[in-house]
Amino acid sequence: MSQTRHVPVMLQRCLDLLAPALEAPGPQPPVVVDCTLGLGGHSEALLSAFPTARLVALDRDKEALRLSGERLAPYGDRATLVHAVYDELPEVLDRLGIPKVQGVLFDLGVSSMQLDESGRGFAYARDAPLDMRMDQTTGMSAAEVLNTYPPGELVRILRAYGEEKQAKRIVSAVVREREKEPFTNSARLVELIREALPQAAMRTGGNPAKRTFQALRIEVNGELTVLERAIPAAVAALAVGGRIAVLSYQSLEDRLVKQVLAAGAANTAPPGLPVVPERYQPRLKLLTRGAELPTEEEVAENRRAAPARLRGAQRIREDER
Repeated sequence: MSQTRHVPVMLQRCLDLLAPALEAPGPQPPVVVDCTLGLGGHSEALLSAFPTARLVALDRDKEALRLSGERLAPYGDRATLVHAVYDELPEVLDRLGIPKVQGVLFDLGVSSMQLDESGRGFAYARDAPLDMRMDQTTGMSAAEVLNTYPPGELVRILRAYGEEKQAKRIVSAVVREREKEPFTNSARLVELIREALPQAAMRTGGNPAKRTFQALRIEVNGELTVLERAIPAAVAALAVGGRIAVLSYQSLEDRLVKQVLAAGAANTAPPGLPVVPERYQPRLKLLTRGAELPTEEEVAENRRAAPARLRGAQRIREDER
């Protein structure tokens, strides 16, 4: 996939949100973590916009690390790229001897490279092996999930992760078909979903396979479980004055991010205290009112920006020891 075509989502807004933390004078160069390196669009912009900053970038996809390594090579040792899942952030920082960071960026969901690389099976628009692993060196593929999970578990996944109302109907069709022949490719699954759904359900919300593919991808990569650990870990890694920006692409991710940031920004004192002691004061200040959306111009330029939701927060005090 050509790197020039890849347009990072809500790029300028992410830079603006992080800027006050990365431009503030300090004894050490500021450290910013890109938890989802992908093709390196956001990372390159961070290194270019904040010339004193040091970047630590994580990705579980070795191909993404290779391509981004070439792209970020001109920045030399200002960029440290690490093969890791983003909930491993505390271990990564510990290994690098970095106690606190000034900025953290998450750009969740599937990277453009994974969607555009036909062999990975993320996209329902073209036929490919049903893999969907972001790190192809480990774990179960989407085909294995479809072929081996009990029907009840498949229904739960489609409902919980795909918000698919027709989960039962789709799963009974899957179970019937997998007994004849195991699933290997995406086109057969797309076709089966089209045939399984009632006409009324086909008329709403784009490709009828979209929700099932999303659910399988989240299950295969443990995305929500990882995110549940990763956002609190990232907040904990922020120095006072440090900032976090998170781009989500579906309601389940956004809800989780909202809960963690809102909890950090809440006063946790028992009701009725005349003065709120320091330890109950909020640790975070929210920087966005609700979730910010991309502009119409940006969506016109980059259709993958359409579902994006951006939330930001600033660390305003240390945790109590």
